[in-house]
Amino acid sequence: MIPLAASARPEEGTFQPGVRAPVRGPHAALARELLGPAAGGDASGGIELRLVSDPSLGAEGYTLAVTPERAVISAADVAGLRWGVQTLRQLDGPDGVPCGTVRDVPRYAWRGVMIDVARWWRPVSFLRSYVDLLALHKFNVLHLHLTDDQGWRFEVRGHPRLTEVGSRRAGSPAGHAREGRSDGTPHGGFYTQRELRDLVEYAAARGVTVVPEIEFPGHSQAAIAALPWLGHSSGTPVRVRTEWGISSHVLNVGDRAAGFARDVLDELCDVFPSRYVHIGGDEVRGEEWAADSEAARRVAEAGLDGPRALLGWWGRLLADHLRGLGRRAVAWDDMLDHDPPEDMVIMAWRGVDRVEAALRAGHDVVAAPHTHTYLDYAESDAPGEPVSIAGPLPLETVYGYDAGESVLGMQAQLWGEYLPTRERFDYNAFPRLCAVAEAAWSAGRDLDGFTRRLADHLPLLDRLGVAYRRPEGAARVHL
Repeated sequence: MIPLAASARPEEGTFQPGVRAPVRGPHAALARELLGPAAGGDASGGIELRLVSDPSLGAEGYTLAVTPERAVISAADVAGLRWGVQTLRQLDGPDGVPCGTVRDVPRYAWRGVMIDVARWWRPVSFLRSYVDLLALHKFNVLHLHLTDDQGWRFEVRGHPRLTEVGSRRAGSPAGHAREGRSDGTPHGGFYTQRELRDLVEYAAARGVTVVPEIEFPGHSQAAIAALPWLGHSSGTPVRVRTEWGISSHVLNVGDRAAGFARDVLDELCDVFPSRYVHIGGDEVRGEEWAADSEAARRVAEAGLDGPRALLGWWGRLLADHLRGLGRRAVAWDDMLDHDPPEDMVIMAWRGVDRVEAALRAGHDVVAAPHTHTYLDYAESDAPGEPVSIAGPLPLETVYGYDAGESVLGMQAQLWGEYLPTRERFDYNAFPRLCAVAEAAWSAGRDLDGFTRRLADHLPLLDRLGVAYRRPEGAARVHL
């Protein structure tokens, strides 16, 4: 099992769902879909899903009891039933499901994976496929990074130019960004609100909440290219950025730009029912604010300590608006230095020390330090590894990260710059995503045991068509 269950007691014998065992109980239809052709027939015994009164299981815990005749999954909530079904999927090997009992409760409430679709647009089929892989490994959050300097992917009906202009760029870097080469190939794409609603529904049925992110007020060059009045007039037209890296263009602090942000959040919250909405807030350069008279007036009116404090002004404005919509703002830990509201969730990315700083400041924290969770980093610096933004970040380092008991959860990041294809994305994601799954779900750490279980888990990834990076010494199954 990956992630490792809290407790498991093996017993003699196996259960053979291959006789098309029937599935009974809440969410039986989804269980049949997940378990495939082995489920759904009229044979005796079979698979039973039960809702029970057991507060110790919480919303996501479950028990699984397997005998030669049947498998019984019990939980206090349907969320736990789903995770029990995923465990049954993993245990169903060539010889059937081994008999025994499992009792399992997750360590963290937030077990997330961020997928960046702003740098490279991904089809909805890709996102659905990854929802399935996340659910298999008991992740419950898909953090969808929808906008950046290099592309705007969310349809905003009140501002159609955001996707008409902002979703397309003239080219992309070829090779490493520092080489300054371009592929000269236009790239673009966006998601309609209908497509995203369908994705949200698909993910929710599998126990995954889609948390959207719109970047404010930095990483906004694509938005400014589409709506120039959002930026600072310099006489030179702004285009959707074709280079990786950080743009100096930021949203201005005028009333019209603030109204724009509220418009976007209104439409975003109409599509995404998630309690949490990510507002970005990272890597905001303040040169344009420092040179802008309107920004100086805003600083004076708000009693701020200089133009750089406008990042905090933006954060409070957006968090206040989201609070009025019944939502809660999440921001990268850059916001921590600029007087964020107490109810803002801090996603700590700049290091383990930022996790601790956010906790000391009294915030709910999602641990996402780049030193341990940025899976776009190369796993190795050995010859032959594909070009990556940074690294190495080996599997053992990912698995070894312990975020402590005080955080809301932890999350893996897959920034898209160097991951243009599904194959390359899989290569960077797996099997390190398995390590994050266990770190987020399971309380203990046993690298040797994890390595042994991972070897047994890889054939399942093979059957699912995942083009993972093969660990040293692991054989790939050719189907």
